Amino acid sequence: MKKIIGLLVMLAFVGCSTTSVVKEKKVEDMKSVKKIVVAHRGASGYLPEHSMAAKSMAYAMGADYIEQDVVMTKDNELVVLHDHYLDRVTNVAKVYPDRKREDGRYYAIDFTLKEIKSLKMTEGFNIKDGKEVAGFPERFPIWKSDFKVHTFAEEIELIQGLNKSTGKNIGIYPEIKAPWFHRHEGKDISVEVLKVLKKYGYTKKSDLVYLQCFDPNEVMRLKEELLPKYGMDVKLVQLIAETSWNETMIYIDGKAVPYSYDWMFEDKGMEKISQYADGIGPWKPMLVKEESTRDNLIITNMVVDAHRYGMEVHPYTFRLDEGRIPAYATDFEDMLDIFYNKVGVDGVFTDFTDRAVNFLNR
Repeated sequence: MKKIIGLLVMLAFVGCSTTSVVKEKKVEDMKSVKKIVVAHRGASGYLPEHSMAAKSMAYAMGADYIEQDVVMTKDNELVVLHDHYLDRVTNVAKVYPDRKREDGRYYAIDFTLKEIKSLKMTEGFNIKDGKEVAGFPERFPIWKSDFKVHTFAEEIELIQGLNKSTGKNIGIYPEIKAPWFHRHEGKDISVEVLKVLKKYGYTKKSDLVYLQCFDPNEVMRLKEELLPKYGMDVKLVQLIAETSWNETMIYIDGKAVPYSYDWMFEDKGMEKISQYADGIGPWKPMLVKEESTRDNLIITNMVVDAHRYGMEVHPYTFRLDEGRIPAYATDFEDMLDIFYNKVGVDGVFTDFTDRAVNFLNR
């Protein structure tokens, strides 16, 4: 009996040691990951978000990856828009005043690609007291010049074309927007995104693509069902939101209710995510608490935990507009220094590509 007990203890010890070695190896592996700059909606600090001009500028500024937010049209095309609405960045309300839904919003999914391409696109704006007010007043002026919504395929062709003509190899970072909404509307956006990625040669982890989504159920579906079905194995990133944002909804008895992200912040959260994702995309206050001061940075365990399980960490969004630099940082570069070097992130999403690229190149 004593021999059996001793053997069990020894096996338990060996098991723990093996787990520890695996974790340490993963942490060590993460130290060799190249730190990257992701152009958030392109060089959106300088040109209207998701315009071809913003993507070209981000490319020229030296981004490692350029982001595409992808939504579907009525005729099943994929277009690049941050929201599945058209009214925040186009003149849809003036051209098609009778096409809004009961909530007053104009949904991309209610319009054909031809109709969407007929619209003018501009810097993001909000309606206040009946007037259009730019979301970022210091940025490119609204309704100046000429910009259009484009397709996911068109943007990939732009980036791949620039890769050919410049000899560089810049990657893409598409986000599947609101798959829960699209499915409720009868459209499987994830399948369509994978078809486009496969058509343009993005099929394996070594390809320069990260596929991101806020919907955990959909990221799990991609990992377990869709990627194997299409013979693909690209890098998957779980975006993390606050539950209160209503970023992801689930339907219960036909009613949409917010998906709870709370489990991601619990002790085993990163371990669970690592079972189906290669990285995480958290909001930056999830890594450094907003109540931090210059003398007292309150850094959470999220990056350490994610690295322990071999996941990359790419927080969002780094901006230098008025009021967007937290009190604990002296300026934009100091904020980058805190996150890249003290927190240890592997990349950042930023509207100001050049500033982040210059910081890493110093």
